[in-house]
Amino acid sequence: MKRVICVVEDEKDLNNLVAQYLRKEGYEVRSYYTYEEASAHVQDDDVHLWILDIMLDDKSGFDLIEEIRLQGPETPVIFMSARDKEFDRIIGLEKGCDDYITKPFSPKEMVLRVNNIIKRAYKDDNNRIAVDGYELDEEQRKIYADNVEIELTTKEFDLLMMFIKNKGIAFSRDKILENVWDENYFGSDRVVDDTLRRLRKKLPNLNIHTIYGYGYRLG
Repeated sequence: MKRVICVVEDEKDLNNLVAQYLRKEGYEVRSYYTYEEASAHVQDDDVHLWILDIMLDDKSGFDLIEEIRLQGPETPVIFMSARDKEFDRIIGLEKGCDDYITKPFSPKEMVLRVNNIIKRAYKDDNNRIAVDGYELDEEQRKIYADNVEIELTTKEFDLLMMFIKNKGIAFSRDKILENVWDENYFGSDRVVDDTLRRLRKKLPNLNIHTIYGYGYRLG
């Protein structure tokens, strides 16, 4: 599941630059250039973080955070401003912002701050594993593509976890049988090929390589 970040900044070049860096980091970014544009989306319930410029046309980021807090009291907010005044920082903190960054700033610094806040705010979800565009929750035994859960059988999930935990390592069919079906399994090793074929069909972007005459490897 991609984290959604809304960037509200009327300077288009800066807005686009921040969005570009955040997208490279794997976030879904929605850019707004005016107070009105952003205000129309404060009720969106899939937003994980807002980045707000303080000066926005005839209103301010301080006005916008009040609207955001009415809809999502726990949604993190970062203020960015060209004004490095203690007064602005205090107001921002009083209104519930999670961080405050002064322009000009390094986009890499912004990304680091965003990453840290996301980790703190959504630590319950940090047990998810990202692999080839999918997100896997080992504890709940669920896998997602673009926030949509993909149904896997028990053995399909076990096989996938074996590859993920041993990425880059080649496994023979016999070794896969031993690890996934246990050493007391009595049956054909074709069950490995059949299970993997179903897994590939359900997860077409999964980068599992066939090593002919031997077995398989992830990555």
